[in-house]
Amino acid sequence: MSRRNKKQIFTNVTVIDAGAKGKTVAKAPDGKVIFLTNAVPGDIVDIQTFKKRKAYYEGKATVFHSLSDKRTEPVCDHFGTCGGCKWQNMSYENQLFYKQKEVENNLSRIGHIELPEITPILGSEKQYFYRNKMEFSFSDSRWLTLEEIQSDRDLGDKNALGFHIPGMWDKILDVKKCHLQADPSNAIRNTVKQFSIDNNLEFFNTRNQTGLLRTLMIRTTSIGEIMIIIQFFKDDETKRILLLDYLKESFPEITSLQYVINGKANDTIYDQEVICYNGRDHIFEEMEGLKFKINAKSFYQTNSDQAYQLYKITRDFADLKGDELVYDLYTGTGTIAQFIAKKANKVVGIEAVPDAIFAAKENAQLNGVNNVEFYVGDMKNVFNKDFIDTHGQPDVIITDPPRDGMHKDVVQQILNIAPKKIVYVSCNSATQARDLALMDETYKVTKAQPVDMFPQTHHVENVVLLEHR
Repeated sequence: MSRRNKKQIFTNVTVIDAGAKGKTVAKAPDGKVIFLTNAVPGDIVDIQTFKKRKAYYEGKATVFHSLSDKRTEPVCDHFGTCGGCKWQNMSYENQLFYKQKEVENNLSRIGHIELPEITPILGSEKQYFYRNKMEFSFSDSRWLTLEEIQSDRDLGDKNALGFHIPGMWDKILDVKKCHLQADPSNAIRNTVKQFSIDNNLEFFNTRNQTGLLRTLMIRTTSIGEIMIIIQFFKDDETKRILLLDYLKESFPEITSLQYVINGKANDTIYDQEVICYNGRDHIFEEMEGLKFKINAKSFYQTNSDQAYQLYKITRDFADLKGDELVYDLYTGTGTIAQFIAKKANKVVGIEAVPDAIFAAKENAQLNGVNNVEFYVGDMKNVFNKDFIDTHGQPDVIITDPPRDGMHKDVVQQILNIAPKKIVYVSCNSATQARDLALMDETYKVTKAQPVDMFPQTHHVENVVLLEHR
């Protein structure tokens, strides 16, 4: 085979596993692993490779000789084109099986640590319509299917309001119905799109940086509150008011109607002014009588029901008696800190994002939670000996870092402090396992509980209890 010809075809290959990042796994005749994007474990397929590496191939199933009994019919018409919900073609029972397996494999193979029996994964009661936040992009040149491209017929309107095609920053899939966010999300999105077309409101062109409408964000809460944020590329008062007034009149249930004028090359709003057009500039989520104020830029777990389950597990693992000093690292807007506060003597939260700490303090005041304190700073810098000397020796540390896990200096500081217990919440069990290995000499993992926050995807959270040896 020519060095340039990296593509190969393998026939009658059995797909044997589901791996990291949602890809499934097969074995080539030469023993190398093949990562696939469009198959389910148990399928027997022909494979066309498109990438070859030293230890593996990447490929695509081109012929399906036999379909797996783990398969199920996807409910979404956009499955296979949209980049989300990649496991929709696998039964939920099997999704949970592979998520559990991933957590167990990562903890044992990366962490190389002694483990207790890992509690079976906590599945989500809602397998669809569970997200409380969705962001859709406008485009004046929607993604066309191969069939449409090859067709001679008039394709009509090319405007789109939906999701980016994976790996194509300027291509937007026009979404008719998304199964991730409950009503009235689909109705709002489709109404906004049709009204904008009918009234000649220009959809954005990413390449040319032209147009008016950029993004539509919809946030909802379990108590029925709705936030809408429309991002405009330029300041056209007449057209802006036309659309916002229409939304206000058509959906009176909207709690917060806001907009952003963003003429930058990128569409992130975190450095932009968000203007409230109607209603409040925030919405509220509730959990066990606690209220959490959510604004346009706030982080909040995107599956509210499962967030509640995750926090309950965290609190149960901490097993607080009422006299403990607890440190909550990477506290965000302080949801976990406030959730556990009534079981502790005092909770100290640390977070790098100033806006998040402002929100945490505001929510604590709103809830009358007086035994929490929040501090802002880069964890590896602020979480040091002086901080401990000032705020006290914690009995329990709760840590919920980003996907990259904890900085090694933070891990070392935890080891220096040596609390009795550590509860480690993670959205990436691979980096969690790496950090657990660093602490293994001093701490023993006594409990582990995976939690499925995102059905139809490969993502999985994991909560671990470490106790001092």
